[in-house]
Amino acid sequence: MATYDAIVIGTGGVGSAAAYHLARRGHRVLGLDRFSHGHDQGSSHGQTRMIRQAYFEHPDYVPLVKEAYKSWDALESEIRTKLFHRIGLLEVGPPDGVLIPGVLASVEKHNLTVDRLSENDIRNRFPMFRSPSGYVGIFENDAGYLLVEQCVLAHLQLAQQHGAELLTDEKVVEWNATSRGITVRTTRAEYSAGQLVVTAGAWSEEVLASLGTSLRILVKHLQWYVSPSSEMQQQRGCPTFFFELPEGCFYGFPQIDHRGVKVAEHSGGVEISHPSRLEQRISQSDQQRLDNFVSGCVAPLTTRSLDHKVCMYTMTPDEHFIVDRHPDHHNVCFAAGLSGHGFKFACILGAALADLATQQTTELPIDFLRANRPGLYKTD
Repeated sequence: MATYDAIVIGTGGVGSAAAYHLARRGHRVLGLDRFSHGHDQGSSHGQTRMIRQAYFEHPDYVPLVKEAYKSWDALESEIRTKLFHRIGLLEVGPPDGVLIPGVLASVEKHNLTVDRLSENDIRNRFPMFRSPSGYVGIFENDAGYLLVEQCVLAHLQLAQQHGAELLTDEKVVEWNATSRGITVRTTRAEYSAGQLVVTAGAWSEEVLASLGTSLRILVKHLQWYVSPSSEMQQQRGCPTFFFELPEGCFYGFPQIDHRGVKVAEHSGGVEISHPSRLEQRISQSDQQRLDNFVSGCVAPLTTRSLDHKVCMYTMTPDEHFIVDRHPDHHNVCFAAGLSGHGFKFACILGAALADLATQQTTELPIDFLRANRPGLYKTD
């Protein structure tokens, strides 16, 4: 039986980063994935992911995302490839909604720099967007996007360069932990290690069945729309954008290549019982919701799409991540339930898991994401 210092189950966004950080520190690492590297069957694909510091979900994320900024910059330097594009983020919503007050709470608590925009300011500064009457905006200059598949592949490439062994198309059947170590059985072989890191994404509830977490899987659709105008191109100054509307929350990215302008809905989503039940086809109602947003708020776009992808949000009950050591096994740590806003943290969550696996603790600010908070489990 092959033996390692650490085994990582799932090598998507966070798992690839965990494998990289462990290998970079000199540990013998095995990474296992049921799919190929950079695949489109989970949550870490679809060309781009937004990254921002003025975090409307909760101010406690800000110190962690600041660390993530440093980690992405370090990864770019090591891989010598541009991954993080700081092109700014325009957020638009009602003054008394969820988005704008949430952003301002983070801004005020952490003394962040943003531009506060009136309805007229939005119209004059960003004529490609239509703001509903009475809405206001915030522009975060240091926000932008990450090239999601390239980030995953960069972490994996560097993990291998630092000595990690990465196996794909190999499904984990079961794992067992004792005080003496870990064994992992797959469809092909059995492996042992001193430590186990579980970053299984939408498969987390299955892989961590003994933990009893209450996780939901929501299907999300990504569309790339045609823009006859050059206004929506990145080089013309179009930023990433996020709108809170009565119909839901929608976001998008400028046109960065031939695929057009990517738009998706952050709210809503159809719940599925298991990731194997993911369907690629978009429903007429989901399509109409995206088309209505585009028609109403993004002036230069048509409602003709050039491409479509599907991904999954794995949701915790409070929509905050779980990053911790397993309560029953000192040599198992995990990240789960990233709830549709976790990829920007992937690099630093990988570092935190590497700390937990090798030091049993971490100095990174993840205490608010611990597994002992109420409401996370089926028995709560």
